[in-house]
Amino acid sequence: MQKQKIGYVDLSTGEIQTREIPEIMRRKFLGGRGIDMYLLYNHVKPGCDPLGPDNVFVASAGLLSGTLAPSCSRFHVGAKSPLTGFIGSANSGGYFAPELRFAGFDHILVRGKAKNPVYLFVNDGTIEIRDASQIWGHDTIETQELIKEDLNDQQVKSICIGQAGENLVRFANVRTGQKNAAGRTGIGAVMGSKNLKAIAARGTLGVEIAHPDEAFEVYEKMLQVVLRSKATRAIQEYGTMVTFNTSNTSGQIRVKNFMTNTLEDSEQLEPEYFYENYTIGMAGCFGCPIHCRHKYIVPEGPTAGTYTEGPEYTTLGAFGTELYCKRIETVLRGNHLANMYGFDTLEFGSMVAWAMELYDRGFIDDKVTGGLKLEWGDEDAIFELVDQVTFRRGFGDILAEGPKRAIEKLGDETAYYNINIKGMSNLHSDERAIPSFALGIGTATRGSDHLRNRPVTDLFNLPKKVLKDHYGFDVVNDYSAYETKGKVIWWHETYNPITDSVGICRIATITFSLNRLNFKEYSELIRVMTGMEFTPEELQQIGERIYTTERLFNIREGATRKDDYPSERYFKEPTPAGLPKNRGKTIDRKKYDMMLDENYAMHGWDKRGVPKKETLQKLGLDKEPSHII
Repeated sequence: MQKQKIGYVDLSTGEIQTREIPEIMRRKFLGGRGIDMYLLYNHVKPGCDPLGPDNVFVASAGLLSGTLAPSCSRFHVGAKSPLTGFIGSANSGGYFAPELRFAGFDHILVRGKAKNPVYLFVNDGTIEIRDASQIWGHDTIETQELIKEDLNDQQVKSICIGQAGENLVRFANVRTGQKNAAGRTGIGAVMGSKNLKAIAARGTLGVEIAHPDEAFEVYEKMLQVVLRSKATRAIQEYGTMVTFNTSNTSGQIRVKNFMTNTLEDSEQLEPEYFYENYTIGMAGCFGCPIHCRHKYIVPEGPTAGTYTEGPEYTTLGAFGTELYCKRIETVLRGNHLANMYGFDTLEFGSMVAWAMELYDRGFIDDKVTGGLKLEWGDEDAIFELVDQVTFRRGFGDILAEGPKRAIEKLGDETAYYNINIKGMSNLHSDERAIPSFALGIGTATRGSDHLRNRPVTDLFNLPKKVLKDHYGFDVVNDYSAYETKGKVIWWHETYNPITDSVGICRIATITFSLNRLNFKEYSELIRVMTGMEFTPEELQQIGERIYTTERLFNIREGATRKDDYPSERYFKEPTPAGLPKNRGKTIDRKKYDMMLDENYAMHGWDKRGVPKKETLQKLGLDKEPSHII
């Protein structure tokens, strides 16, 4: 197996060290998210300030990034989250991850703080700290071009922060390309706190394939697994926006923050409208056959006429449904600004929607907002807040703090209206009619989240035999049911860490279709690409190990069972709209506790959500932190 390396960079001292990754660590955590979670648990000082020099920032490529594995382009970033105070973790596609591996590294760990702005240049086995004083202050698109100019190489690939990260907005993200964003948990603010503007990579070392002849055969087979799905064909045409139609009609989205759950007269937000009127082509990430990224020209505002890409389904909610905006032009302009400035659209949309509901209900007024009239759908106010949040001015400076700290500033009585878990806002999704989704956002290790464990196929009413063959246990095939859903969420919590650790995009996985890449396919891909052999059962245990490591990190930082519940409104306010099956729904607290107990038991945790001693021994985590790497 090809030797793979970690680079350790101390920005306070300028010291750089390089170490090989022992095979034992590959067999326990694979790579990407897996090894990053190990590094954070071992290197982050418990109780440290997330925006202080003792926090650690990690960036990595997936185990299979740069190989023939389809849709395998993902990079991962992590730190102690400045938004939640718990595990910080996010990933994204594009071209950076393969380039990092071509440059000779799989993981970069950064500690300390530079005196002045810097960026890292990773090139054919070396890491250099370079001056970024002339790049600081530029947006993410400009930054990537300026780095190419500085290095006199147009093939350089970078991950970077924009002005939101520089100004320590607690939901700043890490960006690459036109639209790819590692968006959640505020990792961009951690980079900003370290005066780290970017990591650039350029490599010619390549990635060794263990069984090259067989790899082509396996690639062709896996390519067909990905492409044969009807879900793939729909996303190829409309991108992730394709799910808006059914979610909105059925009453599974948040409108006006949490005041209703269907947006009427939403024709302009439908993917068909955008595709027919604004899409000028589709783009893809490294090695991806799906091509889900829309290309478009920004239609309005100071950046009108600019080429960019997107938006994703989640941005339709952030600049559309949550804020009661019905024009696609609003969403497209907001998408581009978020990409430029480098902030999480989900968090921004939720924070502004919360503020608008507070304004609507009289909890805050013009004195608090600095004269801004936060009325539903007011685009001028929304884009003024984009500027205020990014540059931490006026009322936007409060919203830039995220849910926990903004609630402290605006009063405890405002907490009820903020839709967050563990201090991270939910996307524009309303899970009150779908208990499995509600449990998923509750237990997700990084906060309210749809990418850690969401069983989208729970909505499809698949035959029970199909579900049993897939999960390995009986599943109730009614999405409104509570029974067996704790087990279902557990399964996805052990599956998705593998996806993120090998570096494959969710869209190519079983997220939207059970007929796509699963543990069995991952086993085969890993074998032909790396030479390491795992059974599907061994991979699932690795997923369990990664997820439990994240749980241990959170417990060490003070997380308890109470942090695994949705907002109170889920239990108290019935859904007012949507399909008959979805109307009048709340989450039943007793049944939710039943699901939570079931989920904990499947993980081998006690009823407090604390991993049992025998579980840690079984997973080889009983002696962590071990500081092997």
